[in-house]
Order: sequence, then C-alpha cells, then structure tokens
Amino acid sequence: MRSVEGISDLTTRARIRDAAIRCVARDGVNVSLRTIASECGVSASLIVHHFGSRAGLREHCDAYVLDSIRELKSSVLEPGSGVAAMLAQIEDVGHYAPLVGYLIRSLQARGPASRAFLDHLVATTAGYLAKGTESGVVSPSRDPEARARALVEFSTGALLLHVPGPNEPLDLDALPTWLRSYTDRLMPPVLELYTEPLLTDSTMLAAYLAAREAAPS
Repeated sequence: MRSVEGISDLTTRARIRDAAIRCVARDGVNVSLRTIASECGVSASLIVHHFGSRAGLREHCDAYVLDSIRELKSSVLEPGSGVAAMLAQIEDVGHYAPLVGYLIRSLQARGPASRAFLDHLVATTAGYLAKGTESGVVSPSRDPEARARALVEFSTGALLLHVPGPNEPLDLDALPTWLRSYTDRLMPPVLELYTEPLLTDSTMLAAYLAAREAAPS
C-alpha cells in the first residue's frame, strides 16, 4: 500500500498498519492481534508497544484509510489535473483493494465504532466537495453535509450489496479483479448522473421543498 505522504513508508508502525488493514479487510474487524502480528512478522506485544491497544491500532488504521480516501478523491476534483487523476486511479483500481476491503469491513461491523467511521467518512467527503465547490469543479449545495451523507450512503450501500457478509472471508487476491469489473460497470452511469441530471428541470425539487416548508413542524 502506498503511503499517504507519497514517500517510502517502511517503518515498523507502517508495516503493522498495512498488515492490520489487510487482515481486517480479509477477516473482519475482530481479527486477532496475533493474526496481524503473524501477517507482518512481529510479536503481538510489539503491536501493543506501538499502538497502545487493539483499539488504538484500529483508530490509527481508520485515520489512515480516511486520509487516503480524502487524498484520492481530492486529486480527482483538482481543476485541470482531475481527469488525469481519475483515469490513473481507474487504471490502478486493484491497488486500492485493501483500502476498499477495510472500508467494507468497518461498515459491516455496526456498533459505535462503525457509526463513527461512517460519520468521519461523511465529514471527509463534505471536506473535499467543499474544496471542489470553491474551485468551481463541484456545484454548490443547499445542504452540503446532507449531500455528502447521501453520496456516501449510496456508494457504500452499493458496495455492501455485492460483497461477502461480515462473518465470511473476503478474498483479497480476487478483490482487485472484482473491483475493476465493478468500476467499469458503474462508472459510466454514475458519471452521467453526476454531469447530466436525470430530471430535466427542478419542478419536483421545488415542489418537495415547498411542501416541506408548508408542513407543520
């Protein structure tokens, strides 16, 4: 996995982090520290030494995955260079399989940690959309946070429909090929919806907003 900072990141902490992300993607968020330690060739006690606890390791991995998503999505919304970034990411989509697998497992887990991860994902999305709006690449929204949440729920919900359940193993070797097929199938209609609105005018939106405004609280 590439470092978010874009430099060689082969420290012990980084190797543990990457192993943890792979293990969570493959086996779920309840994967043992012993399994993670075996994956990267260290002891479980060394993981505790670096991250304090299993919860500390998950918090670190959450932050890394969210930062990676922010960086990847922000680059696509950069004026001028966004198209090249999008095409490069699609070409290399299989490389991001551990990140996608980790995201899937984090959302499947449910519970407070899962809800917190989703909320952070929404905030991350709202942040890069705000930058896109400032640069003129993204249209402004009446409710930026609600739009970000809708986009996150649409995209993650679609993913969860097609992957193994939370107690089933996820094949990381097969995931890159599946991701490419999934991306090739969804990108054309999704980009069309984003750039050529489904409805030809705003009549339904205006009517809904007016009805909601008139309804008793």
